[in-house]
Amino acid sequence: MQLAGKTIIVTGGSDGIGRHICLKLAAQKCNVAIIGRDSARLDAVAAEARAAGAPAAHGFVCDLRETDNIAKTLADITEQFGVVDVLINNAGIWHKTGPLDLIDSQLIDDTVATNLSGAIHLTRAVLPGLRGRPEAAILNVVSKSGVLAQAGQSVYTATKYGMRGFTDVLKLDEAESGVRVAGLYQSGTNTAMFAKANEEVPNHIFTEPDDLADVVVFMLSRPAKLWMHDVRIEL
Repeated sequence: MQLAGKTIIVTGGSDGIGRHICLKLAAQKCNVAIIGRDSARLDAVAAEARAAGAPAAHGFVCDLRETDNIAKTLADITEQFGVVDVLINNAGIWHKTGPLDLIDSQLIDDTVATNLSGAIHLTRAVLPGLRGRPEAAILNVVSKSGVLAQAGQSVYTATKYGMRGFTDVLKLDEAESGVRVAGLYQSGTNTAMFAKANEEVPNHIFTEPDDLADVVVFMLSRPAKLWMHDVRIEL
């Protein structure tokens, strides 16, 4: 895919992995629609993306837990950019590891809504427009927790196994439509995601988000006859 000039939606783009993806895409001359929950951080990343080379970059406040907001956000993106070529489902939250009965019930709902059902609803909204584009793709940034069960991650892992299944079925459903679908299954990444959940982990040994963003650009920019369906990153 020739990335220059493509319009790409990145969820969870206001910080962490998403921010780095936005900046790497900006350097490839992509237009970037950045979805997140914090307007100030979104504005800051959009400004960084324009400075890095994006012809256009704008933030859109949308909480993926609130399904009713998704259609409006997509309408705002379409009004701003006209079309969408690529959707990157990256947004995700973490719950502190531990037995299921010690995970707060609201956190369970928030994790499922942010990591899984929000991505499904957004993809459902974006998909009809993608089918009309000459080069279109959906890339789901999933996590190795979508392929590997780890103790204490019951709800997080459930959402990621769900995203893996969603990705695999979407590939089959869109095989004839021209919309390419891929999953990225990364190991631990050096972001603030764990700290936000009050989880102490050795972040310094994890994959750097800037390096992971390079992988995303590499996956999307392969020639037309080559598509990377699944990429797994290990430490």
